Amino acid sequence: MPTLQRAMTDAVRTYNAAPFQKRSGSRRLVFQEEKRYLRPLPTVPFEVETLVENRKVYPNCHVSLLKNWYSVPYIYRGMTVDIRYTEKIVEIYYDHQRIASHPKFPDYVTNRYSTREADMPDEFNKPEMDKDRMCSWASSVGPNTRKVVDRIFTSVKIKEQGYNAALSVLNLSKHYSNERFEDACEIALANVASPRYKYLKAILTSNQDIILRAA
Repeated sequence: MPTLQRAMTDAVRTYNAAPFQKRSGSRRLVFQEEKRYLRPLPTVPFEVETLVENRKVYPNCHVSLLKNWYSVPYIYRGMTVDIRYTEKIVEIYYDHQRIASHPKFPDYVTNRYSTREADMPDEFNKPEMDKDRMCSWASSVGPNTRKVVDRIFTSVKIKEQGYNAALSVLNLSKHYSNERFEDACEIALANVASPRYKYLKAILTSNQDIILRAA
């Protein structure tokens, strides 16, 4: 044992054995009396918990947390929930009742989905804007827009995971003529496997579609 550590151990032992000044006994004697009331330490190490309140459940039956997505039962679509999370687990609550639990994605992971199939709606409980309606909307803009939306849904495991991305693209189309948006989708499809809102927005904002058509 190093000299300093031995000296500190001896000092603590002496301090605990010293009698109290205003009562009988010592710290060591008190500990012997109270020791039998101590409980064993938890078998699971304590983890710091963070609370996020009033988080919206999106039409795709997921909530967003730290740039990732976690599913909840479809009956909670459109409602607000609270999220408690630690380094390892995400728990989602509605009206103080836990409705979902997921392993937490590591901090370096983004844009990932943790989806329980049981949380997804069946054919009799479709959200107001589902895949069929989105594809129909995309077709009304043009074939390139439809291809963009189709690729979004092809790139996900469960169709609900594509709702937000597809709806963002379709809402963007409302701000441009069908001709411009179709040209932007054509450019994006030639360069990206599954174009999303940000890529299309960058093309339209920089007028790449207009430059290409004028060339």
